[in-house]
Amino acid sequence: MNTTRYASLAKDYAKNVVAGKVLTSKWVHLACQRQIKDLIRFKGKESLYRFNPKLTAKSGRPFYPADNLCAFIERLPHVKGPLAGESIRLEPWQVFILTTVFGWVRPDGRRRFRRSYIEVPRGNAKSTLSSALALYMLAADGEGGSEVYSLATTRDQARIVFGDAQTMARKSAGFRSRFGVEVGAHNMNVMKTGSKFEALSAEGSTLDGLNIHFGCIDELHAHKTRTVYDVVETGTGKRDNSLLWVITTAGSNRAGICYEVRTFVTRLLDGVFEDDSQFGIIYGLDEGDDWVTEEALIKANPNWGVSVRPEVLLPLQAKAMQLPSAVNNFKTKHLNEWVNADSSWMDMRAWDRCANPSLTLAAYAGQPCWIGLDLASKVDIAALVLVFTHLEIDGAYAVFGRYYLPEDTVHANGNSQYQGWMSAGRVTVTPGNVIDFGWIEADLIDFVSRHSVQAVAFDPFQATQLSTRMLSEGMPMIEVRPTVLNFSEPMKTLEALVLQGKLIHDGDPVLGWMASNVVAHLDAKDNIYPRKERPENKIDGIVALIMAISRAITPGQSLVIGADYELVAL
Repeated sequence: MNTTRYASLAKDYAKNVVAGKVLTSKWVHLACQRQIKDLIRFKGKESLYRFNPKLTAKSGRPFYPADNLCAFIERLPHVKGPLAGESIRLEPWQVFILTTVFGWVRPDGRRRFRRSYIEVPRGNAKSTLSSALALYMLAADGEGGSEVYSLATTRDQARIVFGDAQTMARKSAGFRSRFGVEVGAHNMNVMKTGSKFEALSAEGSTLDGLNIHFGCIDELHAHKTRTVYDVVETGTGKRDNSLLWVITTAGSNRAGICYEVRTFVTRLLDGVFEDDSQFGIIYGLDEGDDWVTEEALIKANPNWGVSVRPEVLLPLQAKAMQLPSAVNNFKTKHLNEWVNADSSWMDMRAWDRCANPSLTLAAYAGQPCWIGLDLASKVDIAALVLVFTHLEIDGAYAVFGRYYLPEDTVHANGNSQYQGWMSAGRVTVTPGNVIDFGWIEADLIDFVSRHSVQAVAFDPFQATQLSTRMLSEGMPMIEVRPTVLNFSEPMKTLEALVLQGKLIHDGDPVLGWMASNVVAHLDAKDNIYPRKERPENKIDGIVALIMAISRAITPGQSLVIGADYELVAL
């Protein structure tokens, strides 16, 4: 390994991370471990790659690729915040990323890494790093006719990185003079090499046919489709030394392109497969970390105390601890945690505190019971939830869930949890491609024989025939349409019970997942009702629970169906 200044700093950072001297996530640890192993793996003249070797530029000037880039960036100025006007000073984690991506080259001088994925919380100078790197790729990478683009789904987002780079260039007379860079209102160019830098978005019609040297995609998590990513990945394939640079925070769309790329990177870092052309690093928390501690903030934010100020973030953390509606936004933006919904309803820490693994349905034999039933046929989960007055805690309820899916959905669906829940007996899988309601009817009849069922609340959608058959069996079927009027009060009651520790469950992972998926919509009259943001975020068990709670808190009464309210799309 070449022990030049920046390469040495990067090596020290990697060693300190692997040794546990730097508090960081599993994925950062694995990224550093990968680099250390590669330095051992690729040695000698016959190796596929060399790290930071002494190369010769077209001008005849010798240079080290990793150090050349870092030195270039540190000559550019900050353009925002309290450091505006001062020269950029790269932090060790940034040096590690830059030297790793740019230091590895093939024997012919071409870079090893062609795609880079960096996930880091807000405030860690993502745009500054990307903007400076874009200027390097425009003017100093030695590429003739370099095409550099900042890309996003909207023009405003695409212009963030471009705008910062534009300001950097305008404030750097030496840079403009040395490389002949002209700064325009909508692009930058180098006339002598025919190179240009522009901001592009999917809102226009100019993305096809690009010949990209450097494509920077900022905040990939905000992309609802894969169009921009695929265009850049294809466009960079036309050059020998191009780079697709993705830098983003976490998001909530687990079905989107960002989470797809992230999953690819995590599997790569886990050693599931090898891909020498992909670099990836993810800053955040590990499973089981307590997000309410200052240690969590330090672990997730590599620029803690630099651009991420404790006096700013600690009060935001305290606010999120008091307001459940602020939790997901805080976790996503400042802890880099992928969440299921942008505006969640349930305080999941309170929900988890309600778990009692020793709770059993058998203990409630012969006890009064209210059942909520939310049916589905193919894609959604059919849910049946039983609610009892808790035997030991005054004013509390005990809940038990049953869930049903067709066999074809379990095996075809991208949610790998389905099979795990099936194996654990949490989900009943019926043969074929639609749910066999006969299984649900059999369970209902069994519950009536074991418990004193007071009411079975059901949504008439898809339940007409089942309810007719169950009525003929003497079952107390009560229709509860999913309207604002019917759902608001029991939903508020359910939330209050959880916050008071009086909604006791057995740690049911399916119901917990569904609770985390619920988004509470508030109308002008302060009524609330449940929604899900995306089809894959199922909430059927919570809907069934709300219906059961509606009967448990109003025993013997029929809820009025409000003609002024429309059905909620669940």
